[in-house]
Amino acid sequence: MMKMGHLSNAQLRRLEEHKYSCASSSLMDPMMQKWWCWLVEQISMTLAPNLITIAGLFINIVTSLLLVYYSPDAKQEVPRWACFLCALGLFIYQSLDAIDGKQARRTGTSSPLGELFDHGCDSLSTVFVSLGVCCSVRLGTHPYWMFFQCMMAVSLFYCAHWQTYVSGTLRFGYVDVTEAQFGVIIIHLITVIFGPGVWSVKVPVLWIPLQCVPTIIGLIAAAVALFNNFKIILIKRGAGRNGSTVAVSC
Repeated sequence: MMKMGHLSNAQLRRLEEHKYSCASSSLMDPMMQKWWCWLVEQISMTLAPNLITIAGLFINIVTSLLLVYYSPDAKQEVPRWACFLCALGLFIYQSLDAIDGKQARRTGTSSPLGELFDHGCDSLSTVFVSLGVCCSVRLGTHPYWMFFQCMMAVSLFYCAHWQTYVSGTLRFGYVDVTEAQFGVIIIHLITVIFGPGVWSVKVPVLWIPLQCVPTIIGLIAAAVALFNNFKIILIKRGAGRNGSTVAVSC
């Protein structure tokens, strides 16, 4: 019997056979690839890809926690400089997260466990990015909207990897992670330029505060993404042949 915490020979064999598979239709990725390819060339070949991953995550968490410090319930106005740092931290995280895999392939150190580590860090980042944007727009004044926004972000991340486990390919749509991250950066910069109070302004016709509009936009994008993911989840057969979840089922 296999001991708890140990992988069987069959599971270890599946790890060795794992191949990363990705398909992207992202609108912004082709443009950003120029920046990411240039950036990875500036990095020493001796720098470990996992160190790049964890450095980006650390920066993202610290800058997000700055907003949580000033607004622990997402109801108080946060300093503009903190929002700017959060936007900068997210951009740095996005850049480092995009080049860690490139660095791994560049140095010949790519592995299934490195990919798993990368996506594990992404899952943590999703939580902090959601909390940061809630603090920036003071969404805590509408707790149900805040709960929905955070759950939507986590659910999208889970479903994206669920379909990857089923189909064997991580898929990015026209409006996906890169676009969402830039959307969050723009939200932080709006707070920097106009101040936190701008989010309390009522939107004509909709008669809801401006702070709720990003959640509505996110809901529309999420509905499309979930439809595409579940279309694959419910149709495909088998599980985790090459998925980015690094499945090891027999």
